Amino acid sequence: MIQNPQPTLQHQSSSRYVPIGKIDKWTRTSDGFSAKSEIAQVQITVIRAGIIRIQATRNDSFDVNPYSIVAQPQEIDFFLEEQEDSLILTTSQVQVQFDLQGGICSFFDLNGFLLNKDDSLGISWLGTEVTCYKEVQANEKFIGLGEKTGNLNRAGRAYTNWNTDYFGYGINDDPLYASIPFYIGLHGEKAYGIYFDNTHKSVFNFGASTDRFSYFNAEDGDMDYYFIHEPTVAEIISSYATLTGKMKMPPKWALGYQQCRYSYYPDSEVLALSTTFRDKKIPADVIYLDIHHMEQYKVFTFDGEKFSDPKNLISRLKEKGFRVVVILDPGIKTEAGYLPYEEGKAKGLFLKYPDGKDYVAQVWPGWCAFPDFTNPDTRSWWMEKLVFYTEAGVDGFWTDMNEPASWGQFTPNLIEFDYEGTTASHRKARNIYGMQMAKSTQEGSVLNLPNQRPFVLTRAGFAGVQRFAAVWTGDNVSTEEHMLAGVRLVNSLGLSGVPFSGYDLGGFAGEATKSLYARWMSIAAFSPLFRAHSMINSNDAEPWAFGEEVEEISRTYMKLRYNLLPTIYSKFRQSSHTGLPLAASLAIAYSNDPLIFTPAFQNQYLFCDSFLIAPVESFKEILKVYLPVGDWYYFFNDQAHSGGQVIYQDCPLNNLPVFVKAGSILALQSDVAHSSAKHDGILRIHVYAGSEGSEYLHYEDDGVSFDFESGVYHERLISYSPMNQCLTINKAVGHFISQFNRLRVYLHGFTTDSVVYKEQCLSLKQENFAFLDALSEFDPLPDSSFPHLSISNLKYLELPIHSERMEITGLV
Repeated sequence: MIQNPQPTLQHQSSSRYVPIGKIDKWTRTSDGFSAKSEIAQVQITVIRAGIIRIQATRNDSFDVNPYSIVAQPQEIDFFLEEQEDSLILTTSQVQVQFDLQGGICSFFDLNGFLLNKDDSLGISWLGTEVTCYKEVQANEKFIGLGEKTGNLNRAGRAYTNWNTDYFGYGINDDPLYASIPFYIGLHGEKAYGIYFDNTHKSVFNFGASTDRFSYFNAEDGDMDYYFIHEPTVAEIISSYATLTGKMKMPPKWALGYQQCRYSYYPDSEVLALSTTFRDKKIPADVIYLDIHHMEQYKVFTFDGEKFSDPKNLISRLKEKGFRVVVILDPGIKTEAGYLPYEEGKAKGLFLKYPDGKDYVAQVWPGWCAFPDFTNPDTRSWWMEKLVFYTEAGVDGFWTDMNEPASWGQFTPNLIEFDYEGTTASHRKARNIYGMQMAKSTQEGSVLNLPNQRPFVLTRAGFAGVQRFAAVWTGDNVSTEEHMLAGVRLVNSLGLSGVPFSGYDLGGFAGEATKSLYARWMSIAAFSPLFRAHSMINSNDAEPWAFGEEVEEISRTYMKLRYNLLPTIYSKFRQSSHTGLPLAASLAIAYSNDPLIFTPAFQNQYLFCDSFLIAPVESFKEILKVYLPVGDWYYFFNDQAHSGGQVIYQDCPLNNLPVFVKAGSILALQSDVAHSSAKHDGILRIHVYAGSEGSEYLHYEDDGVSFDFESGVYHERLISYSPMNQCLTINKAVGHFISQFNRLRVYLHGFTTDSVVYKEQCLSLKQENFAFLDALSEFDPLPDSSFPHLSISNLKYLELPIHSERMEITGLV
């Protein structure tokens, strides 16, 4: 065992490795044990049966992050025994072995399988830098870590957590805007998770430049991490979400299509935009106002010339079914007479140098001061300032530049933050700044719009950001590579407890080609956040800006997105309870399948549990797709495939490779212009025959208020049982009256011509059915033809809906 090379702490060189060393004494506590060596103290705490917290510090007390963890330790039965050179702590799910000779931790499941173990170098320090070295197990894979580029399997690379404004980042560049120091390790058909709860700049090295170990470290602060073990990856993600909090139920309109540009102005252009959507019958819910809506880019202002009557503008947009989201940058222009600056300065609400002077840097408005969102007084002030927008009718907020960003991109580290009254430097506080801005904005929205669910979109964040905002992946580029990289970024965020995320459809920087925009639109229709965005001084990038064919391809996928809103909304409700993503990497459901980690298939993901999406570049017309174990249907024509194989799938520009898992249940509605528009009242349930069934928990509420929290919702479990050959719609729960009055059940892959309902044999009807509209033949001599796929003679049954239990049998 490696011993401390310099036993006298105060005389040690800061450049030498210093381990915990031999434990001199230990004490059992109510929820674990504490231990001390000559140079450090260690605390091991049982948080849940499957969550163990490891803390180590060289200070007199532990340094705690007040922002990320929301779960409190539960009273959990555990067994603690001392053996010759170790302590053994056992819960009903995991066993921790703590080596008293060097503070080395080993984690086992209850069958004695080694899940994770410290390298013999253990937890150690290099000056203020604290590191935990881990053994790498045979064939171990590492996934997650939030907004990180690169491969699904993180092995062989190192990543830095330091929120960074990175315009036009490369598809393998790091770091980016948000930091989530949580990853999942996979080996031997077992899984574990580690969340490192330290807000300083940190590094996770999964074998870059070394063949000995993996490690994670921070440049300062304590070693403070949570070890999570559950039977499945999904349960590990849910446990992490229990620790750091779950997404709140968003308003339904936030799940529709969102149109953004840097920038739409003046107000006449915004109105023309809204009119074009409606005239062209392209569904959409949200229009963004970027920085040009402001007077000289000053937050809490409208440009009096470009937006002379913002309240009237927004009212007219709402008449068309649009919601308005405005950008919020943290920089407050240091201008005499500008009220937000005068107020913030007088109240001492800005970031400061150690000598008490306000820190100023240049951003869009020029020289700016920056609100200290780690100060509760600042957060309260910011919340109150949002009334400027809510009184004008604004419904949502887009917090940008909140890393915080400034010209020069090099904030001095001595800048001081309140940090809930404890005072911290920029080194400690930077990574949580954006999350606290999002928190202030979300709470301000609730304050000023009572009983209206907030929507906040943030660029920067840290572990726990999902409680306050959706996340988008920043200033991407209009390339094929960025389109696929964005998919991986969203999937990785989903692995890291952030279910509501997305990318700038079409790319922010640069200009998409016609084919790229069309393909990106089809992929983004299956993304949690469905938003297009483009940069100033670029060509128009709305769905109709690329010619008639691209417009029709876009329209048909956008309509499909709105058709699927019952399923998507219900899955968002489920995610708010579980923390699991809507866009789910195959590593969640098929973590032991090595093929899903290969470059050819790592972009594939499940959407709303049932859809298998295979993203593909726009220039490809055929794609190799890996179908995991089980049976699958090609979504657009019901072609059946056995799983566990690679197939070749045609992928013309109008047909994204989308498959549906056999046994699935999907819920669709009729075409609508926006999420709050009235549909035809028919809930269309699509059931896919399979050897294994499934359950779908259908959910409805008013889409905007918090009334659902007091029981004003409509929920009913719909289940398909192949063994019993039946579809069961269970009794409705809740006090909200369903917006659907009829039920149409489509049967995919079934052979029967009749079913039994209420002891009556009912003949099934048939129709030729298509999920996507056929494209018009604009050109008699087209460059390429777009086949229209449909399902011939699809059988269905239509019934009136009632709130009691309904059962349809005879599904063969």
